[in-house]
Amino acid sequence: MKHAGQGERALWRDPVLVGLLCYALLASAFFLSGAGSVATRVTVLWLLQIPVDAALSVFSWRVRSVRGITVRARRFWTTLSLGAALITVGDTIHTITVVLDPRPEYVGGGPVQSVCFVIAIAAFTGVMLTYAPGAGRGRERLRWWLDSVTVLIGGGVLAWWLAFGTHQAHDSAEVAAILGGACAVLITLFAAVRMVLSRAAPLTQFAAAPMLAALFLQCVAVFVMPLQPGEPISPAGYLIRVLPSIVAAAGPVIQHLQASRDPQVFATRPARHFSALPYIAITATSGALIASLPSDAGAGLWGVVVGTVGTITLVVARQLLTLRELAEHEGRLVEQASHDALTRLLNRAGLAERAAELLAGDHAQRMALLLIDLDDFKTINDTLGHAAGDRLLVTVASRLREATGPTDLVARLGGDEFAILLCGDSDVDAVAHHILEAVSTPATIGEQTLLVRASIGAAAADPGDDLDSLLRHADIALYEGKDRGKGTAVRYEPEMRTRLVETAEMGARLRDAIDDGELRVVYQPIVRIDDGRIMGAEALVRWVRPDGTMVPPGEFIPVAERTGLVVPLGSWVLREACREAAGWVDTYGPDAPVSMNVNVAGRQLQEPGFVDEVADALACAGLFAGRLTLEITETAALEGPEVMRTLHELRALGVRLALDDFGTAASSLGLLLTCPVTSLKLDRSFVEGITTVTRQKAVATAVVQIAQALDLDVVAEGVESPEQADLLRGLGYRRAQGFLYHRPQAPEQLAAVFRQAATSRRDPVVTS
Repeated sequence: MKHAGQGERALWRDPVLVGLLCYALLASAFFLSGAGSVATRVTVLWLLQIPVDAALSVFSWRVRSVRGITVRARRFWTTLSLGAALITVGDTIHTITVVLDPRPEYVGGGPVQSVCFVIAIAAFTGVMLTYAPGAGRGRERLRWWLDSVTVLIGGGVLAWWLAFGTHQAHDSAEVAAILGGACAVLITLFAAVRMVLSRAAPLTQFAAAPMLAALFLQCVAVFVMPLQPGEPISPAGYLIRVLPSIVAAAGPVIQHLQASRDPQVFATRPARHFSALPYIAITATSGALIASLPSDAGAGLWGVVVGTVGTITLVVARQLLTLRELAEHEGRLVEQASHDALTRLLNRAGLAERAAELLAGDHAQRMALLLIDLDDFKTINDTLGHAAGDRLLVTVASRLREATGPTDLVARLGGDEFAILLCGDSDVDAVAHHILEAVSTPATIGEQTLLVRASIGAAAADPGDDLDSLLRHADIALYEGKDRGKGTAVRYEPEMRTRLVETAEMGARLRDAIDDGELRVVYQPIVRIDDGRIMGAEALVRWVRPDGTMVPPGEFIPVAERTGLVVPLGSWVLREACREAAGWVDTYGPDAPVSMNVNVAGRQLQEPGFVDEVADALACAGLFAGRLTLEITETAALEGPEVMRTLHELRALGVRLALDDFGTAASSLGLLLTCPVTSLKLDRSFVEGITTVTRQKAVATAVVQIAQALDLDVVAEGVESPEQADLLRGLGYRRAQGFLYHRPQAPEQLAAVFRQAATSRRDPVVTS
C-alpha cells in the first residue's frame, strides 16, 4: 500500500484510539492500585465493560458500511457488530444486577450475560471457520495450513499449561470444565488465526493485531480467573478481565480508518512468505516449557530444557536470517522485473502495476499520461553505434526525471519510447512543452554533440480509464503529432480516434483496391512555355471504384503514406509509368516526351533495395534511365543519411531527380548543396498570385536564378492562366505544368495529343 508506514503512524493520532489508550491506562491505574473494596472493584469492572463493548459494535458496523467492502468481509463485520451488541446487552443487564447487589464479590457473569457471551462467541467462531481461506494451490495452501496448525498446537500447549499448571483440579467435574474451556478457546483461536492468515482476510494485519491480542488476553483470563465464587482475586485479575474488551475495540477503529482512505484494503492480498504468528507460538511454547519445570528439578533436567529451547531459538534465528536474505533477493528480482536495466526507470510492467493503484484511487481524474518518442533515434543508433544510443537514452531519462515532479512516474516502455504518468493538478500542455525543451537541449555523447528532438502524445485520464486506455489515447495523439511534424506535443481529443478509425478503414479499402485493379495511372504533360510542346509527363494515380465514382487523391494518398501502403502503391505506379514511357519512345521516336516524372514518397526511399527496384523497373520496361525523373519532396530528402545515400545511388544509376514543391520547407537552400537533384519544381503556391502579389513574384524570381546558377532545370507548377505563363517566361522559366496546358489524362487520351502534335510538326500550316 502506498505510504503505508506514514498511514499507520497517522492512525495513532486518531482521537478514538487515543481515547481507548487513556481508558486502558485509567483502568490499569485503578485496579493495580488496589483501591476500593472487592465490591467496588467488581462494580467498576462491569461498568467499564459496557462502553467498550458498545464501541466494538458501533465501529464494526461502520466498517461493514465502507465503500468497496467485499461480500464476505461485510458478513464478518456484520456478525461481529451484532455479536458485540448482544454482549453489550448482556453486560448491561448483569451490571444492573451487580449494582443492586449489596455485596458483589464474583467477577464472573450471571446467567443472562453468560448466555449472550456464549452465543456471540459461537457466532464469531462460526463465521471465522466458514470464511474462505483465499489461499492458492499447492505450496501456498500447504504453507497456510502449516502456519495455522503451528499456532493451534502452540496455543494448545499454552492452554494446557495454564489449565493444569496453574490450577489443581479436585474432581472430575472441575477437570471437565477446564478441558471444555480449553477446547472452546483453542477452536476460537484456530478460527481467528486461520482467517487472519488468509489472503482474502476481512481485515488488515495491522487491524487484526489488537483483536488477536484481545483474544489471547481472554484466553489467559479464562484459565487464571477463579473457578468458584469466593476465591481471592489479585489486582491483575481484575485488569485482565476488562483489558480484552478495550483492546478489541481498537481493531474495527483501525480497519475503518484504513478502509476510508483506501478501499483496496479489502482486495485479495498477494501471498506472504512470512508470518510472525508461528514464531509467537514457538516462543509461547518454549516459555510454557520452562515455566512448567518443577521447583525441585535437577541440573540434568534444566540442562535438557535450556538446551532444547536454545536450539529452537538458534534454528528460528537462522531461519529468520534466511527469510531476510530471500526477501532481499526477491526485492532485487522485483526491482529487475519492474525497472529498465539501462535507465533504472520503471519499465512497462512496473508502470502498469503502479498506475493500477493510482488510477483506482479517488484522484484518478487528475492524472494524465505523456507518451514520448525520440525523433531520428534510429539514425543516431545506425551512425554512431548502439553504445552511443544507450548513453543518449540514459541522458534523456535523467532529463525526464529532473523535468517531472516527485509524485510523477517516469518509465521507459522500450526502445526510444518513454512514458510519464502525471499525478496531481498539473497543466498537461505546459508540462509537455517543458519536457520538449528539456529533452531538446544538445547532448554531448563522447566527442559528439547531438541535437535531440522528441514528439509527445498526451492523454488526460477520465473516470474508469486504465493504463492501457491512456496509452492507447496518448499513442493516437503521438501519431497525430508526427503527422503534423516532428518535435510536437499534441493532446488527445476524441475526434482523433475517429480519424484514425477512418484512416484504418480507408487503408483496408485501398489495399483491396490495389489487389482488385481499381487504380489507374494518368499523366499530366510538362510543356515548353514558348511553343507548348510536351517535354515530359508526370505520372499521377487515380482510384476509380467499380461503380465509376472516383476517390479524390487528397483522401487516399495521405492514408497510403500513413499506413505504409504507399510502398506497394508507389512500386506499381513506377513500373506502369516506365512501361508507358518505353511505349511512347517505341511509338513516337524523337517526338516522344523526353522525361517521365514519377513521385516517390519518403517511405519508399527508406526501403532497403529501392535502388534495385528502380533498376529492375527500367530493365523490364526497356527504358533508358535518363528518361526517368523521380520527384521527391524536401521533407523526404531530409529524412537522414540513408535517404541521402539512396539518392546518390539513384543519380549514379542515371536517373534524374527533381525537388518537388520547392520553397515550402525550411531547409531548401542548404539541401541544394547536398542533394544530387537535377531540376526544381516551383510550388503552385508561389504561382497562384504571381501576377498580383509582389512577394510571390520575388520568390519565383529567386528560384529561377538559383536554378540557373546551379545549372538545374526548373518547372513551374499550377499554371492556369496566360498571364501567369507570360510572366514566368519573362522571369526565365522555360517549362511549366498546369491546367492552362493539359489536365491529367489517361494514356489513350494522351496518345491522341501526341499524334496531333506530331502531325502538326510534320505538316506546318503555310500562310500567304
